[in-house]
Amino acid sequence: MEITEVRIKLMDEPGERLKAFCSITFDNCFVVRDLKIIEGSNGPFVAMPSRKLTSHCPTCGTKNHLRAQHCNQCRSSLDSNRMPTDNDGRAKLYADIAHPINSSCREMIQESVVREYQEEIRRAKDPSYVSRYDDFDLDFDDPRSATSSKRAKENRVDQPHEPRGKHSPRTGGAAEQSDSNDRGPAAPLSSSSKPPHTTPEAGF
Repeated sequence: MEITEVRIKLMDEPGERLKAFCSITFDNCFVVRDLKIIEGSNGPFVAMPSRKLTSHCPTCGTKNHLRAQHCNQCRSSLDSNRMPTDNDGRAKLYADIAHPINSSCREMIQESVVREYQEEIRRAKDPSYVSRYDDFDLDFDDPRSATSSKRAKENRVDQPHEPRGKHSPRTGGAAEQSDSNDRGPAAPLSSSSKPPHTTPEAGF
């Protein structure tokens, strides 16, 4: 197994330890996204994609973050000692979603990502620089979202539906009733069209 592609998204936030996000592709067929490049005391290192750990409320069963002091659902107090700890006794608040299981794989990922990160910094100095990282969290107001929509249409497998003709309302529908209301009240019946007056029979 080898890493065939690394894409970097640099973070322009001076003073922050998080320097970039990246995605790596294995053997041109499997992608892992949202790895983080963090500046450590001995240089940049790679952190695997992770998720927040949660625990269930003993009263209502709702999931809550481990640092929450009260349940988000029923507001019951939560035990502050429910957090798991690592081998050094520190609280574990996150768990890796994907990670290497041996040192050789970890070193391969670390070297490949850091090398590409340094190359990306050099490429970013070019005025025409554009990141190759696939960002799927664009806002609707972001002009890049239009490019993403265009790319999605180009890559669409199924054909779009044919446009339908103008819709015509059914007879007696709301549109026709509204039209009759716009014409005003109906004209009164003429004397010739009034129903004949009948006298009730005696005894009833």
